[in-house]
Amino acid sequence: MSILIFLIVSYILLSISLYMIFPKMGIDAVKGLIPGVNFIEWCKAVGRPTWHVALLLFPIVNFFIFAGMCIDLVRSFKKYKFSHSAGAVIYPPAMFAWIARDEKASYVGPSLTMEKDYRQQLLEAKESGNERKYKRLLETNPYKKSGGREWVESIIFAVFAAAFIRMFLIEAYVIPTPSMEGSLNVGDYLFVSKAHYGIRTPMTVAMIPLLHNRIPFFNTESYLKKPSLPYKRLPAIEDIDRNDPIVFNWPVGDSVYVTRMRPYSVEQVMRDRHHSAGDRELAAKMRKKDYHVRPIDKKDHYIKRCVAVAGDSLQIKNRQIFINGQEAKNPEHMQFLYKVSGSLNRNQLEDWGIDDADRINLGNGVNAYYLDLGQAEKLKSLGGGVSVEFYPQGNKPGKVFPHNAKLFPGWTIDNYGPIWIPKAGETIQLNQKNIALYRRAIHVYEGNDVVQKGGKLIINGEAATEYTFKQDYFWAMGDNRHNSEDSRAWGFVPHDHIVGKPLFIWFSTKDGNIFKGINWDRLFTSASKH
Repeated sequence: MSILIFLIVSYILLSISLYMIFPKMGIDAVKGLIPGVNFIEWCKAVGRPTWHVALLLFPIVNFFIFAGMCIDLVRSFKKYKFSHSAGAVIYPPAMFAWIARDEKASYVGPSLTMEKDYRQQLLEAKESGNERKYKRLLETNPYKKSGGREWVESIIFAVFAAAFIRMFLIEAYVIPTPSMEGSLNVGDYLFVSKAHYGIRTPMTVAMIPLLHNRIPFFNTESYLKKPSLPYKRLPAIEDIDRNDPIVFNWPVGDSVYVTRMRPYSVEQVMRDRHHSAGDRELAAKMRKKDYHVRPIDKKDHYIKRCVAVAGDSLQIKNRQIFINGQEAKNPEHMQFLYKVSGSLNRNQLEDWGIDDADRINLGNGVNAYYLDLGQAEKLKSLGGGVSVEFYPQGNKPGKVFPHNAKLFPGWTIDNYGPIWIPKAGETIQLNQKNIALYRRAIHVYEGNDVVQKGGKLIINGEAATEYTFKQDYFWAMGDNRHNSEDSRAWGFVPHDHIVGKPLFIWFSTKDGNIFKGINWDRLFTSASKH
């Protein structure tokens, strides 16, 4: 709300500043106060086509058009310094009012037209061979910029443009973990479209451009939580379908300990203290309660496959997903953990796409590998004492959502559910069991106070026996089913956490290491068809 007030007040001040400066340009002052008319007159005064006003209605484009108009206006008053252009872009009302009150500042004409005419004079003098005139025009050129300024302005524009493209349209993303291995590998660089599922307008506005949530080498966050904008999403090009890979903000990443190894959610380490045993930095941060609270759009990015959409009922039986009672289609290269014993040829393993990153040492000379079905069959065909057995995943209390073995006994990552995925507008009856599944969605994602007291459920101070969801949710899982921290670990993905749709792989390194080589066969391939 504070940002909206700021924008309204800024527009009013801009109109007032145009009211002040228009008379210096031979324009009726009152036209500066009339919405639409003020921008048309502004375009005329600086030499822009009046149809540029229509471009101000288009998101993203309007930022660049408006910035250009601001610079054109101050240059029409012979304000050619870098500081003048910067001031005009940073806060135009103040800059325009200053020029309006400056008795020495006079309007010399439409800057774009005058600059075009000056360039034409230079061209004609050069083509006619009039070296004296050409040299004089160069020496007195009011529009000439130093080499340093050219570089600075080019860099600023490039960063500005890249930041807006990244913020609204397309963002580059690299696969950091093997959770989608077989389909999307560690070291794959993707372009992710933010328009396909609806552009989510920025919520965090005070941030370092081109950085997501951390400043490299400084071990600190790259943004300020305030001021902020409310969640808004523009219309989508398409809906999220089952089996689509999606990029989203980690739902439980609102309160996190950040170490050099990885981020941990506060809930995660409170449930399972073994994390701190393997990460001394985490143990130290836990003692100090040194964690970060992040807004939605600054939570870490995850990429998984959407296996169930809002309104679906999901169940996993012996590793097979069932949606609404029907067996779901499996990814072609879905992986599980297999125990492998015997003598193996490392070169042959590499030819089959199996490397040390896929291996776990179980001790006594026995290894386990994350393999897809084809890889497992190839290993079985080797013979010669090579044994390949599926390695089942047992019950791990505290690691399977909703982290309540008493209410949901027997739930594991291989045998899970059934669980219903919340859908906007759908009402469910609440009880002491299913509130464990939906508490976080109701409380955190939808902003309600939830209390269980005396066997009753209290929502926003009133006894509740049912709840109607405000937004859609999704269920996301990695294709590497035994090596993926996904919805089975932390639950639903809210619609307001959706970032975008992976388009294609534009670069790929072997095992995420450029020194190991480039996966040429993966370049410019679809991110959805692996």
